Amino acid sequence: MARWPRPSWLRAVVIAAAILTTVPVGGVLWVALFPPLPTILMLRQAVRGEGLDYQWRGLKQISPHLVDAAIAAEDARFCSHHGFDMEAIQKALDHNAEGGRIRGGSTISQQTAKNVFLWPGRDWVRKGFEAGYTVLIETVWSKRRIMEVYLNVVEWAPGVYGAQAAAQHWFGKDAADLSRREAARLAAILPAPRRYQAAAPGPYVRRRAGRIQAAMGTVRNDGLDNCVRLKQAEGR
Repeated sequence: MARWPRPSWLRAVVIAAAILTTVPVGGVLWVALFPPLPTILMLRQAVRGEGLDYQWRGLKQISPHLVDAAIAAEDARFCSHHGFDMEAIQKALDHNAEGGRIRGGSTISQQTAKNVFLWPGRDWVRKGFEAGYTVLIETVWSKRRIMEVYLNVVEWAPGVYGAQAAAQHWFGKDAADLSRREAARLAAILPAPRRYQAAAPGPYVRRRAGRIQAAMGTVRNDGLDNCVRLKQAEGR
């Protein structure tokens, strides 16, 4: 039986679909096993002359206080959601509708997807890719791996990325040696690491760090870090 040739546009669509599927999955699988390469944000800022201090550390080489501080400050339901915190998103939408300072509702998983795989920005195309990558990493990675990657790629000062570089930059020590207070201060500057300082904080960061440090007790006592802590028991 003769076969009719497929239209060229159909072949193009199939090839494009294969690329769009394979590239994200391949990237997620790679980072499941290996530290991510310098991200688009890191490279862009380095080109602008800000430097690039990016030192990967495994989760056991990062103070558990910083894990608790990140959960307390950024994503209290990190261990219980599957990538998206609908309650936090709704609260952010309600708050933003009232005007004033814009509040985000992104989870640690969403932030990790954005930081590792995507370009900086707030356009809807990027948000769509962010959602897709969030589903992928929540499916392929453990929560422990998500937290590990997050703490290693997040920006903590211009040109300073990850817990180890941040601990050295702000406090002159290794990430493993961060105290509760220092961890809370690092988490406190995450919304705007280019504006605030962790080592010599102003009133806003001191107040925010105090609230985070108090919330860290709740994170530990209520087991809100169990998805990370149970896999990290030897390091505690």
